Amino acid sequence: MKRIFLTVALAMGSIAGYSQTDDKGYEDGKWVLKGITGINMSQTAVSNWSAGGENSFAGNAYLNGSLTHKSGNWLWISNLGLDYGLTKTKSQGVQKTSDKIAFSTQLGYQASEKWYYTAMADLNTQFYKGYNYPDKSHYISKFFAPAYSNISLGMDFRPKSNYSLYLSPIAGKLTFVEDDYLSNEGAFGVDPGDRFRAEIGAYIKAKAEQKIMENVNLITSVDFFTPYDKQFGNVDVNWDVLINMKINKYLSATLNTTLKYDNDVKTFNDEGEKHGAKVQFKEVLGIGVAYNF
Repeated sequence: MKRIFLTVALAMGSIAGYSQTDDKGYEDGKWVLKGITGINMSQTAVSNWSAGGENSFAGNAYLNGSLTHKSGNWLWISNLGLDYGLTKTKSQGVQKTSDKIAFSTQLGYQASEKWYYTAMADLNTQFYKGYNYPDKSHYISKFFAPAYSNISLGMDFRPKSNYSLYLSPIAGKLTFVEDDYLSNEGAFGVDPGDRFRAEIGAYIKAKAEQKIMENVNLITSVDFFTPYDKQFGNVDVNWDVLINMKINKYLSATLNTTLKYDNDVKTFNDEGEKHGAKVQFKEVLGIGVAYNF
């Protein structure tokens, strides 16, 4: 976990140092909506292919947007991230490849040129059931099972509007498992039969948006949380990276990665047996239609 923390910190630090020269700041009294949305697709067709393989089709739809309003010393920022993807093959049928609902909102009052007293809340869950493929007989997650929410008070450092570092010594991490089957299994750290778990701890969130070269834009955010109990120092990590590479007016390529670690989320092997927590990583590379707003 220390290696993960150091790697993420160095990456965000280098982005921050670069991003401070590429933004004009907030305009008082205006609402600013910006983001990217699109659809990626891939398809494979084979016939009498001697090396083997089978026909497949995959696609995902995504949205990553923010709404910002500054009025005097007050700054209100909301972010929404959505992603859902499927793949279909002859042998395995339809499988889910990505599924995310992420919303956050924060209200800050300016304390100095770059610092804000801030209250923040977020919610993270998914659209549909998830399985430990190829086993489709028992789902391992679904909408609001789990759902995670962080509610916190702290200080937000904003040298420019495209980079922020939020520090909170008072944060509550709420875990919801709104499903009888998963609740009875004690999934996602809740006690068997319970649907809710609350933890108090320290929370850090960093975010950067940067044009890294012509027609290539980066959006990345990372969260760290550690509880004030016997697990203090055991850090939960959630790091998202979205790189959008514009090909022409209509086409673009996107690279989306997510790295997670949560000690309360156990993993499964190929036989479906539960094991301890591990670093989770997902990467999606696609070509499709994108719209920047």
